[in-house]
Amino acid sequence: MIGIMSDTHDNIDAIRKAIKIFNDKNLDLVIHAGDLISPFTALEFQKLDPELVAIYGNNDGEREGLKSAFREICLLEDFKEISVEGWKFSIIHGTNPAIVDSIRRSGKYDVVVRGHTHELEILNGKTMVINPGEVCGYVSSKQTVVLLDTDDLSYEVIYL
Repeated sequence: MIGIMSDTHDNIDAIRKAIKIFNDKNLDLVIHAGDLISPFTALEFQKLDPELVAIYGNNDGEREGLKSAFREICLLEDFKEISVEGWKFSIIHGTNPAIVDSIRRSGKYDVVVRGHTHELEILNGKTMVINPGEVCGYVSSKQTVVLLDTDDLSYEVIYL
């Protein structure tokens, strides 16, 4: 089981809630699809028990500070490809919807994880697309994360 989150935007209380859920669920991995925003958030992410895979988002302007603060936790990049339990994942913030759609249509991945829109959206199909919505709750007023079962790609949406 893995956790998927995005767009935390410095909301420390919401980050703490998400990390508590992820730690309580005894997950193997957590994916963050960008917009961590500030290096000080690394102090909270250090409390995460599962491994963290994270990428930069469009609002992550202080990249060198983030890279330094998160260096003990994970390597931040703009795009990642990972394999989990035999499933191929791509992780992109998703600022350009055409690029996200091209990645989905390529057939190279089983799951595309994206963020940016702050809207929860899960599309099933040959390639699943998961946008976990926003942890921060600033745009949609909803704070959400997704739990994904790597046995069969079933999922659960968790409201913080």
